[in-house]
Amino acid sequence: MSPEARSLSRRSLLRAGSAAALGLTAAGCGFSSADDRAGKAAEDKPIDVKVDGDLVYFNWADFVDPAVFAGFEKEYGVKVVQSNFDSMEGMVAKLNAGNRYDIVFPTAKWAERLTQGGRLRRIDHTRLKNAEAVFGTYDYFANPWYDPLSEHTVPFTMYKTGIGWRRDRLGDLTGSWEDLWNDQAKGKVFVLDDRDEVLGIGALKHHLRLTTESPDDLELVTDTLRSLRPRLRGFSSDSYNNLLNGNADMTQAWSGDMAAMLAQAKDPSVFGFEVAREGAPVNSDCYAIPADAQHPGTAMLFIDYMLRPENVKKNIEYIGYPMPVRGSEDTYAALVEPFPQCQVSTSDLKDDLFYRNGTAQGEKARDAAWTDVKAG
Repeated sequence: MSPEARSLSRRSLLRAGSAAALGLTAAGCGFSSADDRAGKAAEDKPIDVKVDGDLVYFNWADFVDPAVFAGFEKEYGVKVVQSNFDSMEGMVAKLNAGNRYDIVFPTAKWAERLTQGGRLRRIDHTRLKNAEAVFGTYDYFANPWYDPLSEHTVPFTMYKTGIGWRRDRLGDLTGSWEDLWNDQAKGKVFVLDDRDEVLGIGALKHHLRLTTESPDDLELVTDTLRSLRPRLRGFSSDSYNNLLNGNADMTQAWSGDMAAMLAQAKDPSVFGFEVAREGAPVNSDCYAIPADAQHPGTAMLFIDYMLRPENVKKNIEYIGYPMPVRGSEDTYAALVEPFPQCQVSTSDLKDDLFYRNGTAQGEKARDAAWTDVKAG
């Protein structure tokens, strides 16, 4: 299988995927889970951890250090055949279309959907030499809400959502989502091109549940975000470049992208990153092996290889996202010294600050609210 998607950086990921998002979430499911008998039968089959073919890999573009891939290929004598997606909805669409991958990287809510649909193989952590550095240190991931006992996933990254801004133009901010309404930044504000992230701003401002489905709540959220529209320059998930090239004075941003920006900025002191006191959404990307993977043994070797301390360090420094692996904390702290709020601690990982799956009716209501917000 050859890569079929054009390469997009994670920092520009959702522009192409937002349209597809509406159709999939409106269905209230996002993937078809029924009648995959072969997949369900494979779910519990133990994986023999050995090379059983090349690794067919499906992830955000540019989300693993190429040197790490090269090391894996050399050590195990296999090829890593890469495909990339530009949104979670895009990933699931490819799975539903029959594309077969050996390893995928869902976020928390999508990991829950795939797990509940019987779409993932169970991962025996005792077969991974380096898993103890994750589950023996980060208790949260030993039994996360999206995958009880982490039976089907291993956490890859963790991150939170905040505000990136240019100190040289705006000075200091106040530490609130209200900062997006800053008069000084009017016309040069971006928010992410992502339904949940944008509706989350309005919900947190009013101390509502992050993924509320209540019609009254959504009306309040929509009205609040509509008041932000005259101040917006646009919806964009390219926070990294919008700040660097000066298109944005302020932007909603993922913490990892802001950390990655530091390596590109001539003068990092020009920029800032804050998380709002009303609450910062958190999330995690996971390693997962689809039920119909053709080479699950190679996938298990890859996960274990990625968890080696030297590879965790390389990846953190390359992509800017922290990883819940014991011993990596100092590496990340050094990387984000100018932006300490990019750090994600176990105390940040609160269940109510993750984006959660809703009911079919609730997802439709959230889609409608998002359409209203984008239309202004």
